[in-house]
Amino acid sequence: MDLGIGLPSTIPSATGQDVLSWAREADTAGFSSVGTIDRVVYGNHETIPTLAAAAAVTSRVRLHTAILIAPFRGNGTLLAKQLASVDSFAGGRLTVGIAVGGREDDYVSTGSDFEGRGAAFDKQLTEFHEVWGGAARGTAGPVGPSPVQPGGPPLIIGGTSAAAIRRTVTHGAGWMAGGGGVDMFAGTADKVRRAWTDAGRDGKPRLAALGYYALGPEADSLASGYLRDYYAFLGDFADQIAAGALKTEAAVRDTISRFADAGCDELILFPSSPDLDQLRRLADLR
Repeated sequence: MDLGIGLPSTIPSATGQDVLSWAREADTAGFSSVGTIDRVVYGNHETIPTLAAAAAVTSRVRLHTAILIAPFRGNGTLLAKQLASVDSFAGGRLTVGIAVGGREDDYVSTGSDFEGRGAAFDKQLTEFHEVWGGAARGTAGPVGPSPVQPGGPPLIIGGTSAAAIRRTVTHGAGWMAGGGGVDMFAGTADKVRRAWTDAGRDGKPRLAALGYYALGPEADSLASGYLRDYYAFLGDFADQIAAGALKTEAAVRDTISRFADAGCDELILFPSSPDLDQLRRLADLR
């Protein structure tokens, strides 16, 4: 199983230089991917510029949105162009974890339809494939840039609903679990595998997951401070998310082993602090 690391771009205290330093060091530390989490109404760095910046300072590590929320970004053509541009800067190292999201304030703040986000997402996914496939859109022909990866960056669909599984089979190269632990991952992964086979798709879906960690003597306070704030919109459930963060070396090793045993292809662990010591502690456990 591949082990990726999240960039601290969603941590409000992280500066742009913090994010770039993480990307550079992750590139040489042997992680499979650097990940981003997407949100509008929060003190975070915006995902697509963050990916472009990370592409510019790295040469090996993949860039992985984990995940990108698509419907509030508008039409699929423009988003397809933006993602193809990032992938061009990265030399074909972009993987797009993508979903509809569940925070209504992000939709309200962008003037987007929260209730209609599923239908909008389906249209975007169809448009991605058409744009990256070279369909003509005007007098100049197709929308560029031409994809570096055949067919465009691979789409890894997020969510646990029947619609998410349908989109994975219809449009995706695989599926990604959000937080929720190994048992949640394993249960939905089985459904994805069955649906993939039933649909006659070749090969196997790529299966990925994310988690949170904080290591060292201040692990408890780092995880609690960041995750309770980030997930405050969930009320008391934010406490459970903070409590579920991996806060010891033993917990990290055990979780990596359990996800691997469950058939996960890549686990991306996101930090609770932008301090580079957190990256180095996780790198030592690889």
